Amino acid sequence: MADDVDQQQTTNTVQEPLDRIRLSLEERIDAKMRNDREAQGRLHAYDLHLNVILGDVEETAATIETEGKTREEISKSTKQNIPMLSVWGGGVVLVAPH
Repeated sequence: MADDVDQQQTTNTVQEPLDRIRLSLEERIDAKMRNDREAQGRLHAYDLHLNVILGDVEETAATIETEGKTREEISKSTKQNIPMLSVWGGGVVLVAPH
């Protein structure tokens, strides 16, 4: 009985950085990536390199365009829905629970 309690406490606690991600499996997360991209989706899988598989994803890509005559910078963002997305860990900057 004590082993069951110890095991339950071990599976629900955060002792290492990847433990927080483990606790977010099958939950919605926010992932910020390089090149001003963000993805919000359900975390299906991850590995030690922070390669992640997300489902039901809404990806947002921000771009800055320069107006020709005035040289004014205009910030734009585009959104798209993706059923399943694999994200390379080297491009991940931040992962947070939603």
